[in-house]
Amino acid sequence: MTAPADHPFVAELIDRHQQTLTGALEASASRDYWSPYPEFAKAYGETGQADGQAAFEALLDAPFTIEGHPGSGELVGGETSPYGPVLGITYPHAEPQALIAALTAAQPAWAAASPAARAAVCLEILARINARSHEFAHAVMHTTGQAYGMAFQAGGPHAQDRGLEAVAYAYFEQTRIPGRAHWTKPQGKRDPLTMVKDFTVVPRGLALLIGCNTFPTWNGFPGLFASLATGNPVLVKPHSRATLPLALTVKIAREVLAEAGFDPNLVCLAAEHEGGTVAATLATRPEVKIIDYTGSTTFGDWLETNATQAQVYTEKAGVNTVVIESTDNYKGMLGNLAFSLSLYSGQMCTTPQNLLIPRTGIRTDEGDKSYDEVVTDLAGAISGLLKDDAKAAAILGAVVNPGVLQRTASAANGEYGDLALAPRVVTSPEHPAAVIRTPALVRADSDKPDDRAAFLAECFGPVSFAVAVDSAEAAVELLRRTVREQGAMTAAAWTVSEEVEAALVDACLDAGVSLSLNLTGGVFANQTAAFSDLHGTGANPAANSAYCDGAFVASRFRTVEVRRHS
Repeated sequence: MTAPADHPFVAELIDRHQQTLTGALEASASRDYWSPYPEFAKAYGETGQADGQAAFEALLDAPFTIEGHPGSGELVGGETSPYGPVLGITYPHAEPQALIAALTAAQPAWAAASPAARAAVCLEILARINARSHEFAHAVMHTTGQAYGMAFQAGGPHAQDRGLEAVAYAYFEQTRIPGRAHWTKPQGKRDPLTMVKDFTVVPRGLALLIGCNTFPTWNGFPGLFASLATGNPVLVKPHSRATLPLALTVKIAREVLAEAGFDPNLVCLAAEHEGGTVAATLATRPEVKIIDYTGSTTFGDWLETNATQAQVYTEKAGVNTVVIESTDNYKGMLGNLAFSLSLYSGQMCTTPQNLLIPRTGIRTDEGDKSYDEVVTDLAGAISGLLKDDAKAAAILGAVVNPGVLQRTASAANGEYGDLALAPRVVTSPEHPAAVIRTPALVRADSDKPDDRAAFLAECFGPVSFAVAVDSAEAAVELLRRTVREQGAMTAAAWTVSEEVEAALVDACLDAGVSLSLNLTGGVFANQTAAFSDLHGTGANPAANSAYCDGAFVASRFRTVEVRRHS
């Protein structure tokens, strides 16, 4: 067999994807908008959506085959669409030791490949995933509850952007030091000292990706491709309720790796039944050197404490906070907030939760507005946005798990406080079995201990709190304290005061959270763009890393030097 490093297909891939890699590197430096993956559904052909749906439906009620994958012969499954139907897909199951042995055996040739070769193979994997974006959209929709439009964009091209971004950063970080250097030190009248120094990228080792239920590709691709591009084999452990999107990813990755002359077991799937504990078992194995995790704070904290043999990257929970002090576009502010609170039923790690509003009211272009008026008008904006069930379903998607549904019911029952807006049941014309709820908006007072206990804890899902505070200064300090103590993935604010804006920026820099100011158009606090926006900072308790910066990839490898006299 041709050695992988010299495989003609690898050379072809390097040439084929050079322009894309260069574009990603340039965009990451400029931070301007750029993407090689169209986010509009029609860009994938007139029959693209129908073809994707047909491909998805062909997977239902059948075993998901992955050629050559380690397995015991047992099949596991159990996914049910939040829109109603049982998927009936089963996946190959393997014991941890068999998976680890396969991944370990596959690593040497991949580790020996150049950063350029690994990047090119990763970009080919992404290109093939991109060509099947509509199929991925159906897989994401029916495992996460995202509405189709969001599942297509966030689960398809936007996730691919994040994967490509990770590859570009990985390539840049691996090539910052030259492979060989000639060193000469003058010694006056004596002959100079001369040496040749070789610098080799050495991967850290086996990587474990622990996927989440809500954004399996968008949150999964950065870690997967960062590890793979830096020479590490990757074991993909999807959430049991959202296995299909990552199983498709694993299958495509293995096909490309095999065609390029590498062992396809560089990427394997660790599927399990719901309630299984294989993630914890794998995470503490000595062979596992890298872990990427998105999910609950409880398990994220457990990983950081117990998986001490690994470099652990976590994105956990937080309490995203908004300060509303003043605005010169009241209707635009309300519309922007209403959409942010409604999108995907608030089931995003970036959805605003606490809206801090001075109890004395705010200044607007429509005159002064009291706290009660702001809250009532926001409730009206949300109701107006979601008044039509078909439109509401397209924005809200479906409730992803029983915990979200329970928190929504608790809000409706008044358990979190006085309701400014009660959630209502939405019936989807397309998917009548889907469980869909509109957001709840709860009035709260920062001076009341019971209210503070409710809004200072994360309430994941379509529940937000309109918190009355004593002043703008008090709002800024409460934001700072919340981020420091509870963590946050995002912060947002509306103000026309230069003094308040400066205080907000100061607080966010101090607490380590990114800030969106005065959003009134088509950009929302809970959305970020690859190659430009950083998702998270790694500087507060909600996450210890960011998608994507140099720190997210650089610890996945080490550079080892060999030097000799020339």
